[in-house]
Amino acid sequence: MAEVVLFHHAQGLTDGVRAFADTLREAGHTVHLPDMYEGNVFGTLDEGLDYARQNGFGVVKDRGIKAAEELGDGAGGNGLVFAGFSLGVMPAQQLAQTSTAARGALLLHGCIPVSEFGESWPAGVPVQVHAMEEDPFFIEEDGDLTSANALVASTSDAELFLYPGKEHLFTDSSLPAYDKAATTLLTTRVLDFLKS
Repeated sequence: MAEVVLFHHAQGLTDGVRAFADTLREAGHTVHLPDMYEGNVFGTLDEGLDYARQNGFGVVKDRGIKAAEELGDGAGGNGLVFAGFSLGVMPAQQLAQTSTAARGALLLHGCIPVSEFGESWPAGVPVQVHAMEEDPFFIEEDGDLTSANALVASTSDAELFLYPGKEHLFTDSSLPAYDKAATTLLTTRVLDFLKS
């Protein structure tokens, strides 16, 4: 079974993020949930992003990285899968590209250019990227789709999955954006990934 470090999105460590972690735990995986917002949870994405801006996105990311580094190479030294929802992709992807503990990466609702954290994606570190095909944050505003396509083109260890719809945080069951059908399919793919 895998050991996963799961980083929350811009609204904080919501009940939906916790529920997703519990689903992975029910499948037998160990899941750590660093709180990059120090207990703060926000009702809207805009409020959460304002908090991240006020504290500094780098500060928020570094809180997550510090929490993950305290885990070392995971239980038994078997490595860690770094996973993140949207904002949480920042620490997850950086650790996946730079940490010797990286066993894999799950990038949900976001993808950063690989060049931000190194020259190329590390060999032997499989990665999945998941998003909705019409999500404006993924498709238009942030250029995440371009980054994801470039990642997939650069390594045989990368997969990109796009789901019908336009919601951003569709995997968070505590938010109005939740899409049960898409999340069920995503979860199946994630669990298959964690088995490998």
